[in-house]
Amino acid sequence: MQEKRIAVFCGSKSGSDPLFEQDAKALGRLMAERNITLVYGGGNKGLMAAVANAVMDGGGKVIGVIPELLLTWEHHHEGITELHVVSDMHTRKKMMYDLCDMAVVLPGGNGTLDELFEMLTWNTLQIHNKKIILLNTAGFYDTLVTHLQAMWQKGFLYENWQERLLVYDTPAAAISAFY
Repeated sequence: MQEKRIAVFCGSKSGSDPLFEQDAKALGRLMAERNITLVYGGGNKGLMAAVANAVMDGGGKVIGVIPELLLTWEHHHEGITELHVVSDMHTRKKMMYDLCDMAVVLPGGNGTLDELFEMLTWNTLQIHNKKIILLNTAGFYDTLVTHLQAMWQKGFLYENWQERLLVYDTPAAAISAFY
């Protein structure tokens, strides 16, 4: 049986709502229960640490990919299964996406949005064709979804964004999209 992998893109901070961390941990537990390997940014802070620790606590496998620049900023995780240190952010994103079968985007900041939109662009350009899930914990991405809809309605997208990006409100729903 081939190993299944999900890349999780999320914040190196936990955010202001405790539900963000709660959902990150729940996603990690579900991944471990289903023997799905986590591919993530390699950090040991914020939602990144929450999801990685939950996978590890459940006996799962975790692959981290971190650029040299962020080794101290995100405090690379020393307890994960495998850590790749790469030269830059672009290499990190590409390696994470190459290593996964599907991606889940949790709440995060500028870096998380950069990762999301680069993946969407790659899918649109047919560089990749993997499911991308937006985990909309506590409505975090509601305004982004509204903006994506406006981009589509006003003719700035080549295809309906909902064909490339699936939006779910719970970790269980996000994981169910994998099967």
